[in-house]
Amino acid sequence: MSSSTQTKELTLLGNSENRLPQTPEEATLEVFPNRNADRNYWIELDYPEFSSLCPVTGQPDTAHLLIRYIPDEKCVETKSLKYYLASFRNLPSFNEDIVNRILDELKAACSPRKLVVRGKFSPRGGIRLTAEARFPDIDLTQDEG
Repeated sequence: MSSSTQTKELTLLGNSENRLPQTPEEATLEVFPNRNADRNYWIELDYPEFSSLCPVTGQPDTAHLLIRYIPDEKCVETKSLKYYLASFRNLPSFNEDIVNRILDELKAACSPRKLVVRGKFSPRGGIRLTAEARFPDIDLTQDEG
């Protein structure tokens, strides 16, 4: 299969459109075939400028997001991921919910073998919140500490 055939469904990559989606529902997570699906390897995506809104105060929340996954048949296209993550800037939501939603939507988009989403949110009231969600889900009978 040629490269152009494998990437013909990608609509954002190579397109200079600068309009960001206003909500995660409006965003599209695009994927492309994993050429190395016979191997387990980690892809790490580091997004230090994540922002959303506090659902109680409406004030902006910021975070450093780290997404790590072992792809199966599909990989996430990074420009579409950037647009998707930027769309949270208008969304009032609790930090824990955001991390779990991103995990669920990435899992639905690319069906990875393993996936970890970690959000290290900026301190509020002197407390820094870090939330981490995993697929497959962690075994609650084992200490993850």
